[in-house]
Amino acid sequence: MHLTKKKKVTFDIEPIKAINTSLYLCDNKFHTDILYSLLENEEKIGFIIIDGKGVLFGTLRGTRKEILYKLAVDLPKKHGRGGQSALRFARMRMEKRYNFLKKVVELSNQYFINEQGKINVIGLILAGSADFKNELSGLEIFDLRLQSKIIQVLDIAYGGESGFNQAIDACSGVLANSKFIKEKKIVTSFFEEIAKNSGKYVFGFDDTLKNLEAGIIDKLLCWENLKKVRVVFYNTKTKIKNTEFLDEKELSSITNGKNFKIKNELEIIEKELFLDWVVNNRKSFGLNVCLISDCTPEGDQFIKGFGGIGGILRYEINDSHTLINSDDS
Repeated sequence: MHLTKKKKVTFDIEPIKAINTSLYLCDNKFHTDILYSLLENEEKIGFIIIDGKGVLFGTLRGTRKEILYKLAVDLPKKHGRGGQSALRFARMRMEKRYNFLKKVVELSNQYFINEQGKINVIGLILAGSADFKNELSGLEIFDLRLQSKIIQVLDIAYGGESGFNQAIDACSGVLANSKFIKEKKIVTSFFEEIAKNSGKYVFGFDDTLKNLEAGIIDKLLCWENLKKVRVVFYNTKTKIKNTEFLDEKELSSITNGKNFKIKNELEIIEKELFLDWVVNNRKSFGLNVCLISDCTPEGDQFIKGFGGIGGILRYEINDSHTLINSDDS
């Protein structure tokens, strides 16, 4: 009996960017948390939504909108009561306002400056309905590095999450190259075609596929997590190929049946996700593929209301439904 020797292999993997942190631990798992930051898109915009009711810290990276922290406060309002104590009340009011702003500064440092002392956003947008945003931007204790990242100060009507959404819309000019804004624009233009009943739109998988193969679609909108699979079956008896687009569950239920190949005399010779197939062949179709996420309100509505797939056509088709739904006869 011969015993085989075990061989230890060590893989030395160099990160795509330098890591300025040293870590030596004896543990039963690998610590890779710091590596995740290397995979993040650096084009992250920070938001501070502030008013007399509280503050919200958020970021926008690509199509991902994230709320980092929300703080609610109850600050005293300006009033003329108090008589001889009016000055004292005014002083207390200003002191509480300053303490609130001081807390906002501390939280700004916590969420927008990392442990290595570097700013983790490429720009900062201050927004709010009151004058707090202007006071914050000019505050001496506000970190100079964050002040240098301020790209816009906005007046908005709301605070909190509603104000966050409004601030994103209001600064669309500054964020013109953001995936979030681009997605909102393309889905909005799709909705506008439907509202106008222009005949230059299609939705639903089957109808969209027919128009796609006919070369009529100019812009294809497709959910980034669409699970349709393009499958090419080959009949070994008739020598005929047949292409079908199936859900992953449908494909699994078909191919997992007993004696699938013998009973149906079929072989699967090609299998590819619909998204991969259409992206790889977009030039032959002459179209632009727009991947839609569920991170914007418009994208979420498109996915839930229209099946996550649709298109804007090259030209108006008067009897579009007849063309789209007609059988090849």
